[in-house]
Amino acid sequence: MAVQNIVIVGGGLAGATAAKTLRAEGFTGQVTVVGAESHDPYLRPPLSKEYLLGKAAEDSIPVVPAGWYAENDVDLRLGMRVTGIRPPTRAVQLNDGTSLTYGSLLLATGASPRRLRLPGSDLAGVSTFRTLDDSRRLRGNLAAGGKNVVMIGSGWIGMELAAAAAAYGNNVTLLGLEDIPLAGAIGPELGRFFRGLHETNGVGFRLPASARELTGTDGAVTGVITDSGELLPADIVIVAVGVAPETGLAEAAGLALDNGILTDASLQTSEPGIFAAGDVANALHPFTGQHHRSEHWSNALNGGKVAARAMLGQDATLSTIPYFYTDQFDVSMEYSGFPTLAAGAEPVIRGSLEDKEFIAFWQQDSRVVAGMSVNWPRKVQPGAQKTIKALISARTPVTADRLADASAGLDQLLPTPA
Repeated sequence: MAVQNIVIVGGGLAGATAAKTLRAEGFTGQVTVVGAESHDPYLRPPLSKEYLLGKAAEDSIPVVPAGWYAENDVDLRLGMRVTGIRPPTRAVQLNDGTSLTYGSLLLATGASPRRLRLPGSDLAGVSTFRTLDDSRRLRGNLAAGGKNVVMIGSGWIGMELAAAAAAYGNNVTLLGLEDIPLAGAIGPELGRFFRGLHETNGVGFRLPASARELTGTDGAVTGVITDSGELLPADIVIVAVGVAPETGLAEAAGLALDNGILTDASLQTSEPGIFAAGDVANALHPFTGQHHRSEHWSNALNGGKVAARAMLGQDATLSTIPYFYTDQFDVSMEYSGFPTLAAGAEPVIRGSLEDKEFIAFWQQDSRVVAGMSVNWPRKVQPGAQKTIKALISARTPVTADRLADASAGLDQLLPTPA
C-alpha cells in the first residue's frame, strides 16, 4: 500500500464503492471523492423503478449511510468538477481553481443522456432522465395521472419509464426506431412479449417512428410531430435514447479511448496510476478476451471494488458475469450474460411466455452465453440467475432440449463435479 493519496472523480456507485472498498481493505491514506451532483452518491436503478413509483423512500438509495464519509475520513466534495488531469505531475484541476495531487486516480465519470436536437426540444415539459433530480421532478409530474406522455426511446429505460407513467394513470405513447421494442437487446420474440405487456396496460406504440418536431404554447410542450406527420398530444415528453460515456477528461489527458476509456482487466488505463470504472470504462473481460462496456449497476458495483483493490496493488480483475434487472408492471426480469455474444441467436425458452413465467437461454456453439429469467417461481427452482451464471462460466455444451425441459431442475443443467 505504497500509494498515500487517491482521488476518485465521479460521485456515483462506482466511485463510492471504490472509496468504501479502500477503507475496508485497510487503506489509511487520503481518499478524495469529487462529485458533480449535490447529493451523496446514490443508486440509479430505483430512480426509474421503486423510487419513481413511490415505493421507496429517498433515504433508501444512497450507496452508504449518511455520515459514512466523515466517519471514515473520506473527503467528499460535492457540487464540484475536475476540469483537467495532468498525468506527468499526477495532479487534477478543479473548477474552483484548486488542484489535488494523487498517487492513484480513478475515473468514474459515468455517462450522460443523449439529447435530440429538434425544434421545440427546449420547451418546458421536455426532459432526459438520469439523475435523482430528474426522478424527483418526473414523479411529481406523473403522480396525479391524466397527462399525455410521449416517451422517445424504446430501450430498457424508455420501457421502464413508460411503465411507471402508465401505472400512475397517464396516457402513454412510446416512439422507437426499432420495429419491435428491445429487439436489439433480446430479439424479436421477447421484444414482442414486452410490447404485449405494455399494450395490455394501456401503452401505445409508434414503431418504427421518430420525432420530427415538438410543438408548444407559451413555452410549454403540447405535442410531438412524428416523422410520418402524426401529431401526438403531449404534456410531458421524455427522451431516453441512450447515453454517451463521459470521456472528455480522459481524452484531454491522452488516455486510450474506444467506446469509453479502454482498460485492462484490472481497470488500469493506458496511463500508469490512472484507473477507470463504471459506465465510462470499456474493460477487457477475461471470460471473452474482448472489451465490454456495461451501463448497469452491477458493473459499477463490482468495478468500484476491483479498481480499489488494483490501486492498492492487489491482484484484482473484473471477471464477474454481467447482470442487470428490470421491473415493468407485473413482470420482474433478471438478465445475466454477454449481449454481444447472444446477439442474433434464437433464445431457448423454458416455461411459458403466455403465463409470464419463463427463462430464456442464449447459446453460442451450444454453450450458454446469456440467460434471462422472468417471474421465475423461486419457491420451485430457486437461484435461476446463480445457475445461469454458473452455466456461462462452465462453458459446457448443453442441448436446447435440456435447457427447455422445465420438468428437470435447473441445477441438473450444471456439469457434474469431477
